[in-house]
Amino acid sequence: MYHRIGEVRHDPHHLAVTPRRFAGQMAALARLGLRGVAMSELVRAMRRGAHRRLVGITFDDGYADLADHVPAILHRHGFGATVFVVSGRLGGVNDWDAGTPWPLVDAAGVRRLADAGLEIGSHGRTHRRLAGADPALVRAETYDSRLDLEALLGRPVAGFAYPYGSMDAAARAAVREAGYAYGCAVFADRAAQSLSALPRVYVGEHDGVVRLAAKRFLYRWHVQKGSP
Repeated sequence: MYHRIGEVRHDPHHLAVTPRRFAGQMAALARLGLRGVAMSELVRAMRRGAHRRLVGITFDDGYADLADHVPAILHRHGFGATVFVVSGRLGGVNDWDAGTPWPLVDAAGVRRLADAGLEIGSHGRTHRRLAGADPALVRAETYDSRLDLEALLGRPVAGFAYPYGSMDAAARAAVREAGYAYGCAVFADRAAQSLSALPRVYVGEHDGVVRLAAKRFLYRWHVQKGSP
């Protein structure tokens, strides 16, 4: 799970990875015999039991400079990825993170990312926490954001990523009822793991090949055995 790929001077939340490091991480996956894919492809492979050598690559928030580096690096290895964007903040800034007013992709940028072969998913309409939220807010963040993006792209939107990883049973049900094929969490309790709450692992600037392999092992252990 990534956020921003770019050269960033001020990053108090440790959300950015430099293009050079990201390129090295993708090369490391390829050397390990793994293939990075969009989440929809991973979910289809999971249904067939054919996902062992696949790694879902995701980007949350949809920062404006993603298109500057990400598609070319992914295409170098024949990889895919999913970008989860905030439909009500296109062309704005990430005002949910104090101290980092980073620009977000606009509508034209979303189309460019899609045209470059990246899957577009929803990260809500206004990046709100969904666990315990009012049902009307949950519906707007899930169902309405999907309508926003489908109107923009002219194609179905299959995936949702929970802002902050915040979810509960009602939020997971809302994602299913909104028509999404899958939902992405961060780490989810084993009891909550399902296609509407797929766990993910954060990847940062300091993750080289050894740390990536260790995180993949941790992820597989977490999914198979559950967290302690």
